[in-house]
Amino acid sequence: MSAIGIRGTFFDFVDDPWKHVGKEHEAARFHADGLLVVEDGKITDFGAYDAVAKRHQGLSVTHITDRIVVPGFIDGHIHFPQTRVLGAFGQQLLPWLQNWVFPEEMKYADRAYAKDGAKRFFDNLLACGTTTCQAFTSSSPVSTEELFDEAARRNMLTIAGLTGIDRHAPEKFLNTPEQFYAESKRLIERYHGKGRNLYAITPRFAFGSSPALMEACERLKREYPDCWVNTHVSENPAEVRGVLAEHGDCADYLGIYEKYKLVGPKFSGGHGVWLSDDEFRRLSRTGGAITFCPCSNLFLGSGLFRLGRATDPKARVKLTWGTDMGGGNRFSMIAVLDEAYKVGMCNNTMLDGSIDPARQDLAESERNKVSPYRGFWSVTLGGAEGLYIDDKVGNFTPGKAADFVALDWTAGPPGTEWHQSLVVGDGGPKDMEQAANLLFGIMMVGDERAVDETWVMGKRLYKKA
Repeated sequence: MSAIGIRGTFFDFVDDPWKHVGKEHEAARFHADGLLVVEDGKITDFGAYDAVAKRHQGLSVTHITDRIVVPGFIDGHIHFPQTRVLGAFGQQLLPWLQNWVFPEEMKYADRAYAKDGAKRFFDNLLACGTTTCQAFTSSSPVSTEELFDEAARRNMLTIAGLTGIDRHAPEKFLNTPEQFYAESKRLIERYHGKGRNLYAITPRFAFGSSPALMEACERLKREYPDCWVNTHVSENPAEVRGVLAEHGDCADYLGIYEKYKLVGPKFSGGHGVWLSDDEFRRLSRTGGAITFCPCSNLFLGSGLFRLGRATDPKARVKLTWGTDMGGGNRFSMIAVLDEAYKVGMCNNTMLDGSIDPARQDLAESERNKVSPYRGFWSVTLGGAEGLYIDDKVGNFTPGKAADFVALDWTAGPPGTEWHQSLVVGDGGPKDMEQAANLLFGIMMVGDERAVDETWVMGKRLYKKA
């Protein structure tokens, strides 16, 4: 395959902006006129157009104009079999699962239903600029097979696995620990590391997992130590109370996963709204990650995630951000950025406008604020680091996959174009500050309509009509 070039206005990250307080721009990289060189789906060169073009005479170049090009979005927590229940009346987590989710997910044991759902799922991801996801499937192996097969057809990096649950769900939905172990082992052998598919050992949540099921997860992780672990932790107060009744020998929610030696690098616990300070410290020490899901946490009334606590430099926790669709009411990571900003602002103040001294100090209050730098880092390079895939995706560093999104800063609800004219006037952003302000406008005013093109491994897989 011959090399191709993509010319345009580029914005990505080389470091964590939370480390650069007051100088967040130092974590970013901007080229008003840049050139990305791609060969066999991988980035081979990147930088200012004039400098890079000289090194690649005769290169076939596609010029993306009047757009800002960013790395493809990474959704760290999404439920593939909930595509069709998106927008179902929320309630709280546990009754919502019983009334809507489990009945729908049972249908994914039917291969034709799951195959059609997988196409819809990835179509929606690409239309929203998401090029990488870590996804839950269902308790049926068929759903996992269809997800991985469709991801492979599109060459999209996908982390997923059979979802284990043997308690607190309809009888037909449950899988026994023995079934879960045997099917997970078969699926790991078939899919893990094949193409861009990566496997996650997936106990749905400890509340729905017996000790025997958790032991099966521990055995799988011991036998396949390079696999990921994907689950839920401390999402909802009723769930937290219930899980400790199920696992009475553990002092807290995270302790259940620790007991079965699942916490460490490549571990992701979705939500973490009700984690204690000690649980945050333990996650920091072991390298485990939490996935911040603000859309879902608000939609299901689970609570406000303490982003400022998770980003404490004294005990920094790795983070991914996710839609948690269909608990989250959007496929869009732009919507996640919008809600994350609001969660951070609400975390900062009491109803009377004062800071709650029992919950946080001034430094934590500052870390709750989601700037465009912090936000877009979190859904690109930061998400890749949280999933331990930053050697593969996350920015435009040569050697990584050419997964990227072209954003139209004028597209979206009324007012979007006015914001653009205020920030940059005629034409596109001329410097990093203008680009960051445009991105902030997209994350607060825009939506998936801002996604004009989505590219995966150097091929355009989505173009807005």
